[in-house]
Amino acid sequence: MLRGFRHTLNSSRLQPGETQLRIENVHLSFGGVAALTGINLEVRQSEILAIIGPNGAGKTSLLNCISGLYKPQRGRIMFNDGQEEHDLIKLRPHQIARLGIARSFQNIELFRHMTVLDNLLAGCHVHMKSGLLSCLIYWGPAQREQIAFREFVEDIIDLLEIESIRDKKVGTLAYGLQKRVELGRALAMKPAILLLDEPMAGMNSEEKEDMARFILDINEEHGVTIVLIEHDMGVVMDISDRVAVLNFGQKIAEGTPDEVRSNPLVIQAYLGEEHALFPFGAGGSHD
Repeated sequence: MLRGFRHTLNSSRLQPGETQLRIENVHLSFGGVAALTGINLEVRQSEILAIIGPNGAGKTSLLNCISGLYKPQRGRIMFNDGQEEHDLIKLRPHQIARLGIARSFQNIELFRHMTVLDNLLAGCHVHMKSGLLSCLIYWGPAQREQIAFREFVEDIIDLLEIESIRDKKVGTLAYGLQKRVELGRALAMKPAILLLDEPMAGMNSEEKEDMARFILDINEEHGVTIVLIEHDMGVVMDISDRVAVLNFGQKIAEGTPDEVRSNPLVIQAYLGEEHALFPFGAGGSHD
């Protein structure tokens, strides 16, 4: 749990249940191939929303649109920070990150030759306010800012139980630990919304249980909104408040896990998959 956590992870000013992110009629194409077609979806403050679908359904493309890596040809993605709404399509990725939207990736994107601690500190840099000169000579506001970020990162290390590997280079770590470090780097950005792209891919059962526990702690103890892509339907059904289902770039269902579980369109979409949606519990392949 989060005993002794001295800082808040959640940068949002909204109340639980308020609409935090609104995706309106988003279309994304690559050449003549439609990746997303008319996607409409709302994300609510402090919920865990899972996005599921067969391979190639457009799940990662949607996260890439939210985080600014892809620019849709049509539609809007509106983020409410509690004071005003921002159209994320008009912003660059670093501006979106500064607003409080952090993400992890399906393929690990860490600095492999840097230590765990340095990777986590790198996640804080998006919020650095001190200028280059004051950082170089390390005095006054820059010093206080660096100390505050270091304390925050120490809390993340405690939260994710990675004290024993803090000084190890990321490239030497087992895959499951690297995924945990990537989650920590996203948390270092003090997110209002955390986008997780298959955070449990490639993990064994014990590692998945640990990751699910961390995700629930982050959501329940700090109210961080989580948008999750995950192929393990047992995990999705256990930890999600709502589930949205994509197929061929279109949203075909949305609702509680129980509602989605029994939706005929969802069942049909998964027929023929290597790992069927039913019964829930088995992991799937990569998107």
